[in-house]
Amino acid sequence: MFETVGERAAEIGKYISQTGCTVRKAADIFGVSKSTVHKDITSRLKDIDLELFEAVERVMQKNKAERHIRGGLATKRKYELKRKSLENKN
Repeated sequence: MFETVGERAAEIGKYISQTGCTVRKAADIFGVSKSTVHKDITSRLKDIDLELFEAVERVMQKNKAERHIRGGLATKRKYELKRKSLENKN
C-alpha cells in the first residue's frame, strides 16, 4: 500500500488532521495497529513534516481531552443495550 514508512506516516497524519479522528479509528482505516499509528504520528511525522505534525498534535490533544466523555457515552450505550435486551426477553 505504501512504499515507505514515512509515506504511511504522512498519509495517516493528513487523514487525522483533516478528519479529527482518533488513533483507533485511523488504525482501522489504514489497516495497521494502534501502536503503529501512534509511533508514526508522534515520532516519525515530526522528522517528515513539522507543520503537519503540529496539526496532528493539536487533534491528538483535543481527542485526549475528550476521551473521558467518549468512554462515558460508550458505557451508557452498553447498559442501555443491556437493559433493552432484558426488556425484550420479558
